Amino acid sequence: MRYPSDISDEQWALVKEHFDTGNYGKSRKYSQQSLVNAVFYIVKTGCQWRQLPKDFPNYKTVFSFYKRARERGSWEKMMQALVEKSRLSQGRSAPPSYSLIDSQSVKTTSNADDRGIDGGKKG
Repeated sequence: MRYPSDISDEQWALVKEHFDTGNYGKSRKYSQQSLVNAVFYIVKTGCQWRQLPKDFPNYKTVFSFYKRARERGSWEKMMQALVEKSRLSQGRSAPPSYSLIDSQSVKTTSNADDRGIDGGKKG
């Protein structure tokens, strides 16, 4: 691992099934793991695509990979699988048994006049 955001080979083994592994008749220049690491680097650091360090694949390649994976739902599927795995390792059921929505509602008072005052006008 070069960066704290990189995933290990062990971690990659858990998530690689969620990414397209077909080569469509041509060999890949970059491993899918290196592309995922580049996306994680951007997420972790907040850097711009064009500012991706040179030891990652070209930013256009990384963005194209990210976009295709997003359109296929790969990121969402990966996160769902990791949440389920985490829950199972804690002895809980895979799907959540309940959810919590945190919201705050404050009723406003209706004592205000229906008309406003424009300080720039006279009379």
